[in-house]
This record gives sequence, structure tokens and C-alpha cells, in this order.
Amino acid sequence: MSVRLLYEAWRRYKPWRPEHLRLVGRDLLPTSNGAGRDDRAHLDAVLGWIRRAQDVRRGMPDEGGVSAGWSFEDGWLPSYPETSGYLVETLLAAASVLGQMEWKERAERILDWELSLQHQDGAFPGHFGEPGSRPVIFNTGQIVHGLLAGYVHLGRTECLEAAVRACRWMVSRQDPDGCWRRSVHNGVPHTYNTRSAWALARTGRISGEKALVEAAERNLDWALGRQNPAGWFHDNAFVADRPPFTHTIAYAVRGFQESGLILSRDRYVAAALRTSRALVRLQRKDGSLAGAYDEGWRPRGRYVCLTGVAQVAIIWKRWVQVGMDEDGRFEAAFERAVNYLKSRHRITGTGGPDDGAVAGSHPIWGAYSRFEFPNWAAKFFADALLMKSSDLPIPSDTRPPKEGLPCPISAS
Repeated sequence: MSVRLLYEAWRRYKPWRPEHLRLVGRDLLPTSNGAGRDDRAHLDAVLGWIRRAQDVRRGMPDEGGVSAGWSFEDGWLPSYPETSGYLVETLLAAASVLGQMEWKERAERILDWELSLQHQDGAFPGHFGEPGSRPVIFNTGQIVHGLLAGYVHLGRTECLEAAVRACRWMVSRQDPDGCWRRSVHNGVPHTYNTRSAWALARTGRISGEKALVEAAERNLDWALGRQNPAGWFHDNAFVADRPPFTHTIAYAVRGFQESGLILSRDRYVAAALRTSRALVRLQRKDGSLAGAYDEGWRPRGRYVCLTGVAQVAIIWKRWVQVGMDEDGRFEAAFERAVNYLKSRHRITGTGGPDDGAVAGSHPIWGAYSRFEFPNWAAKFFADALLMKSSDLPIPSDTRPPKEGLPCPISAS
């Protein structure tokens, strides 16, 4: 990094502040943040952080949503429509698994806020939903996942209606070859929009609107052409010609995995398995993965994208759940990944911005979500713990029992 870039980073992130120095210091020390605690302690802590991230927006125009996270640069951020959307499924799973209805009520508040944001054409605003923010395909697709949870698990028909309208808008922005080149982040195509195609497929199956399923398959077929024989995806970074973060690699895989399973399409399942197996081979002994990889699966950078590790762990667990674990490699890789995440999970008991949080990267100055605790990192870690404890898929298109499921992990 050049002297100029170092100076700009110094001014932007202000690492000299006492609170920032404390957080940096935790990652400089060789000790693990969450060593020795059981799964329930970590689950309670990360859900507690999500609770605070929603509560900090009380009295604000974006009340009901969940703060995008906490950063060195800006402190607590505004509510983020995209990730608040798919946090709905996490909170509803927590309500079911733990038998704590607080999480259901919080999911309802997110849904009420999301519905208030929808544009007349069905799209949802991008970024933080501020005036002038333009809709983005990916963001809208992730909100659709939350809306479907609201319909399936809460019986809110207006959520399904909103999901269908959002998906029709997504289809209207799709090119004939299935790729989205309009209304996309940084104006370039992204293979990780397979996760948006999954939203189309789910909505089409639930609503019976065949055109949505067909549009999902068009995108997935386009994305198949972006996978190389080793399982790595081209056009899969936020910025063109950059190596993708583990975060976006996982997005692309999950879209193929879940779409292939619900549509019974072997070609999509095979694509997801190819990358899933490659990631098992790349997993380090401590359970981590590199923060980014180039097309030869060579690590790019010395940091770990904690968000991506949690997402990949969920993918491995899904293969176990659907009986496709082959020789047990996915279950073993999942366990290693969760144990690694626990070792990097910050539990302080102070109620501060880092208490129960998951950083974007380890160390916290790594290239992904630098000097931030994003809410989606917390979401995916919570999902992994909930799936480990209950074997419940998240999201699930099956309505859970009214009384909730027993939670086999003990209270701390």
C-alpha cells in the first residue's frame, strides 16, 4: 500500500482513537476471543448484538430495520434494507428453535419497514434506502427472501404479493441471455446474482407464477458459463477484474445449490458441489479460508473473510441436511468452520458495539468490510449455529410447528 493510501486510511478510520485501538489490539493478540464457550453462549451473544443493531434505530425514520453494522468511520450505520430483509428468516428461525417470541416480533417490525419502502414498480431502494438511491437487483432479491419468510411462517399474504411484484421488476431488468446488466452494483454483471435467481425460483414455486421460475433458470444457465472447471466463478467480484471475496463466492454457490434442490436441476446441484468440494480442499487446519481467491484458487491476501467462512459453513451443512455428504467431508468441514468462527467471535459482556459482533474480516483491518462489524456477518454466524443445533434449514419453505422446536444446545 502506498504512503498516500496509508495516510488516507489513517484519516478515514482514525485508528488512534482509544476505542478503535482496543478493537485493533484484540486482533493483534494471539489469544482467541470466544475460546471455551459453548454454542448457546455464542448464539445468545450474536442474537443480542442483532437486537442492539435494531434498537439503535428507534426514533429514526428507518426504525424497524436493522443497522447495517458498526464501523470505525461512522459508528452505528443506518438500517440496511437488503440485509434486514434476509435477517427476517434468521429471527423467525431463532423464535422457532429457542421458543422466544421476541424474535418473531422483531421480524414483523422489519417486514413492516420493508413493505413501506417498496416502489410502485415493485423494486426496493438500494443502499440505505435514502432519497435518490437506485434499486439494485441483488438487494431486491435478498429482501424477497425475507418477504417469503413472512408469508410462509407468518401467513402474511401482503408479503407474498410484494415478493411477486419485486420479482416481476427483476425479470423486467433481465437481458435475454439471463444476465442482469442493468440495476446492478457498480454497473457490471455479477455471477453471485444466482442468489437473486434463487429468490425468483422460490417465489415462482410458492406463487405458481411459472415465468419467475423460467427467469431464474435463464440467469442460472448464464452463470453456469461463468464457472471454470475448477469450480471458480468469473465476474463474481464487486468490481470488475478483481478476485472475488469468499463472501461472493459463497453467494454464487448458495444460489446454485438451493435452486438446484428446489427445481430438481442436476446441473445446478453439480455446479454447487464442484465449488463446495474445492472449498473443503482449501480449508485450513484451523477451519478458516482465505479472504479472496483468484481463478486458480490461489489465496489473495492474508486475511480471513469471516462472513464468507460462515456462509460456506452453511453450504456444507446444507449438503449434510439433504443427504449429500458423501464421505462425511462436509460435516467435518462445517464443524471446523464453526469452531473457527467461535474462536473469532467477540463476547465481552459490555454491551458495546463489538459485544457479540462478528467482524467483516480477521484481522479487523482485512480487505473485506474493513474496520466494520456488518449485520450480515452476524446473520450468517447465527444461521450456522441455529442449523447446528436444530438441523433446521434457513430459510425454510415449510411452516414450523406452532410450539417451536426444542433447542438441544444448553444455556450458558
